Amino acid sequence: MPGKRVPKTRSGLRARRHIRVRAKVKGTEERPRLVVFRSDKHIQAQLINDDTQRTLMTVTDATFSGKKSEKSVEVGKKIAEKAKAAGISKVVFDRAGYQYHGRVKAVADGAREGGLEF
Repeated sequence: MPGKRVPKTRSGLRARRHIRVRAKVKGTEERPRLVVFRSDKHIQAQLINDDTQRTLMTVTDATFSGKKSEKSVEVGKKIAEKAKAAGISKVVFDRAGYQYHGRVKAVADGAREGGLEF
């Protein structure tokens, strides 16, 4: 999105990074985009087909208990389980402007444990 003005706040800088990541990462029907959203309390993962602009499935940490990092691993495993049931085995990982560290990495590790290929 060239020319889009984004303020230099914490969320604005993340939005800029997300725009840069999205310029390089695209989900298709055979290989959807696994995008992670992280808030202070929660984490969620979605599989998105960018060709048709459809969200295929979503998993949040609302039903899991434990520490936030443990919940993140469970979210990754659950999205992998749902993807396998839908016949999806390969995805493109979109970190959404967050550092590949901590809970974001835990979601990715959980999805790999669940059998998804990045």
